[in-house]
Amino acid sequence: MSLYDVPDGVEIRGRYDNQFAQILTRDALEFVAGLQREFRDQVRYVMECRREAKKRYNSGGSPGFDPATKFVREGDWKCAPVPPAVADRSVEITGPVERKMIINALNCGAKVFMADFEDALSPSWENLMRGQVNLRDAVNKTITFHDQARNRVYKLNDTIAKLFVRPRGWHLPEAHIIIDGEPAIGCLVDFGLYFYHNHVMYRSAHGAGFGPFFYLPKMEHSREARIWNNVFERAERTAGINRGSIRVTVLIETLPAVFQMDEMLYELRDHSVGLNCGRWDYIFSYIKTFQAHPDRLLPDRVQVGMAQHFMRCYSDLLIRTCHRRGVHAMGGMAAQIPIRDDPAANEAALELVRKDKLREVRAGHDGTWAAHPGLIQPILEVFTSNMAGKANQIQTATREDADAITEEDLMQMPRGTRSMEGLRLNTRVGIQYLAAWLTGTGSVPLYNLMEDAATAEISRVQNWQWIKFGTVLNGDGVKIRVTPELFAKVVEEEMERIKREVGMEKFTRGLYREAGKIFAKQCTVPELDDFLTLDAYNLIVVHHPKTSASL
Repeated sequence: MSLYDVPDGVEIRGRYDNQFAQILTRDALEFVAGLQREFRDQVRYVMECRREAKKRYNSGGSPGFDPATKFVREGDWKCAPVPPAVADRSVEITGPVERKMIINALNCGAKVFMADFEDALSPSWENLMRGQVNLRDAVNKTITFHDQARNRVYKLNDTIAKLFVRPRGWHLPEAHIIIDGEPAIGCLVDFGLYFYHNHVMYRSAHGAGFGPFFYLPKMEHSREARIWNNVFERAERTAGINRGSIRVTVLIETLPAVFQMDEMLYELRDHSVGLNCGRWDYIFSYIKTFQAHPDRLLPDRVQVGMAQHFMRCYSDLLIRTCHRRGVHAMGGMAAQIPIRDDPAANEAALELVRKDKLREVRAGHDGTWAAHPGLIQPILEVFTSNMAGKANQIQTATREDADAITEEDLMQMPRGTRSMEGLRLNTRVGIQYLAAWLTGTGSVPLYNLMEDAATAEISRVQNWQWIKFGTVLNGDGVKIRVTPELFAKVVEEEMERIKREVGMEKFTRGLYREAGKIFAKQCTVPELDDFLTLDAYNLIVVHHPKTSASL
């Protein structure tokens, strides 16, 4: 029986595979274990700080600007200059680290492809390790994919997008890799294996403004950014590349983080190339932050767009902060996907995308996100035609008017109605997404939108809050109070609708019933779990206890 060759203190409990063994080498695991040992206590501390903040919010408190770091917000400092290689980020595409997706995304005409180990990926052992193999091949430009059904071979074009990689958030473990008797920190596994194989082993091809490039998710405070900065500095020393070679964009996708944008950029000032409006997770975080506040109930999620005051202020302040510090202010995700069987509906959806992206570029964003290759050219046309031939708007869109944005502006309750259809849509989307996630798919097309963990989280926490406070739904013209009994009836009815929509055969083969039970439980528990995927993660962990040995 083949075994992974591991250093002392490391155990692999995932399935053995010859390709995976090329990633899980002794030296690479030694690098990951070194990161874990140096930073695990710091990670524990920031997780405890999150729990303490949650207690404050649940006791009636709110996030806000920290008086102790006023000097950072008011200081006249800038981040390191943006490297010319990524000066133009007008349109970026995101997706999981699946082989065909990587090739198509790098080829699609986008300026950047963000390869995602986080919200768009179900973190099974197979997905994570195959993702590392795929990225190694992409960096080496040897990646190909043979689609046997179409008898077509996919390979990279001569000109491709710049590759950014998003590791998981600090909160997620990697239960298949045990270091000193405890699960590894997921993001250090993702970062460490990718960095080691693509930037330690091949250092001559990188550095000097050509990366590597990363996106950092789910942070709530600058102390979390400080850990990442220290991780990067250690990695650069190991690789023998210049300090600041690693460049990162932070997703501002939690409500507490919007009050820490200057501070995060300051901690990462030698490594940062900007901030991004992770708007779907941001809506999720707003509900989660105010989960104990009955006066902070959001309307149906389809009504919580960028026209809402708190969302517009979030975007404007991010632009002002980034441009003041000399880095990119990236816009949010266009989640629409082409509607192939209805040209009129497809054009209407594209027009919504164009309007949203026109709003972003006129507000001052330097670029934006899309979930599907079919959106790249329409979005690129909007941005290039409105940026006067410039690669970005860092020097021109200063947005000094955003200096007047207050804490209350950033937390103002959105206007709108709450409806039975909103409750049903949340339930339908949440169950179908979770069913796909449990079977290994983390990015799912549903009702002409690409759904990932962020939108599933909105569905879950909004249902939970409406049930907890017995919210009265009035958006359908009839007032009805949300109760556990009503929700149980909705779950039952939406399960039947899902069965009709996907077909009996697919419903029976899939994990829809299991997903329905998990989702219903998550929406009705007395205390809201921080993340849906933490509860579900144990269901996709498959241990093979005799796959590694220290030789």
